[in-house]
Order: sequence, then C-alpha cells, then structure tokens
Amino acid sequence: MSTRRKPIGTRNESSLHRTLKYKYTGPGGKTEKKVGEYFADGVRKDGEYIEVQTGSFAPLKKKVKEFAVYGKVRIIHPVAVTKRIEVYDPGGNLLYKRKSPVHGSEWSLFDALLHAPELPLQKGVSIEILLADITEKRVRDGKGSWRRKGVSIKDRELSAWHESIVLKKPADYLRFVPFKKNEEFTASMLAKRAEIDKWTAQKALYVLNKLKVVKKIGKKSREYLYIRGK
Repeated sequence: MSTRRKPIGTRNESSLHRTLKYKYTGPGGKTEKKVGEYFADGVRKDGEYIEVQTGSFAPLKKKVKEFAVYGKVRIIHPVAVTKRIEVYDPGGNLLYKRKSPVHGSEWSLFDALLHAPELPLQKGVSIEILLADITEKRVRDGKGSWRRKGVSIKDRELSAWHESIVLKKPADYLRFVPFKKNEEFTASMLAKRAEIDKWTAQKALYVLNKLKVVKKIGKKSREYLYIRGK
C-alpha cells in the first residue's frame, strides 16, 4: 500500500482495512483525507488522524511524522488471534476452509515495530493493538505466491473483536517487561516468563531498548543482560 501521492484504491483495500478505517474515523470524520503529500486513512471529528496498518510500520515513519505536526495520530494494528482460511476456485465456489495454526498476540506488535522502533517516541502518536479473529479468503487461480502453491489472497475480513490495547507513551510498554525494578534478565528469561518464543523476546527487547523502557547493562554468557529502564 502506497503512502504517498494517492489514496488507497478501493479495489485493493481489504474488507478488514475498510471496516476499521470507518469504525475508527467515526461519525463526522473524513476518510482518505489528503494532508500535505500524504493521505490519512481517516481524520476524526476531533482532529485525530487514523492509520490502519496490518504489516510493518516502516512505511509510516515519514507519514506519521507529518501528520503529527497537525494533530494526534492513532495507529490501529489488527492482530489475528485466530485466523480462518477459506479457499475458493476462480468461479467463487468454496473448496475448503481451515484454521491457521499460527496465533497472534499483543507481542505480535514487535514484528511491526522492528523496523520503526522509535515511532512511539513521536509526540502525539499512540498505537492501538486490536486482537481479533480474522478470516482470510484465497483463490486457487495460479497467480499467488509459490509458498501458497499459486493460491492468491483476495480479501481479509474481521470476524470477531476480542480486545484493544492502547499504548500512548513509552511507559505504557512496561506491560511487556514482567520483571521488578533492578531485576536483571535476558531474552531467554523474558521468553520463559512471558511464555513466548526467544526470537519474539529478542525483537521485543530490541524495540524496548530503543524506547528506553529497558536498558542493556552487559552480558550473561552469550546473551545481553537487561534491567527495566524506567
């Protein structure tokens, strides 16, 4: 999805993106609002800018910085707690449906923040994690990725809404640091305490260190050692 020059085309916009765009923009707001050389997904009646982003936040860095000059910015990041996959033939007939073995959580945020770790430091910028069930519709048309054996993703829909987690300032990210003040820990220890995999813990600590929520103080064996930074 391009962030410059033109708004997202409705033909390329998923049902998930469209649903969240209108929901968060709310009554009296405007969608696909041009601001400088960018388009905002929405501008609420109170002037808050809305951006719905399902993938990496890297493309938002310059865009959000420009919006923040004019007002507050809220990034909506939907995460599939449960993803159901429906596969159709080119004629629109359902071939089969299944549940994906992958389950997202609030920790999935760090996949999106990995290449834009300092975005939450931008004044007036908040991030809302939307934990939801999402249905992904695919078509066996031979045009998709080789990983999916030519099956194309045609749409994503919001199936159920579980919880929203709003992060307005760096201190709010302490929810991801389940350790006491001055308690030393490593990525392995965070993974065990939070019940996540080590790679997710490493990504989280990279971002949290950039936000100064944790502080790197040395090494223990082959791992970096951290303490809470605030």
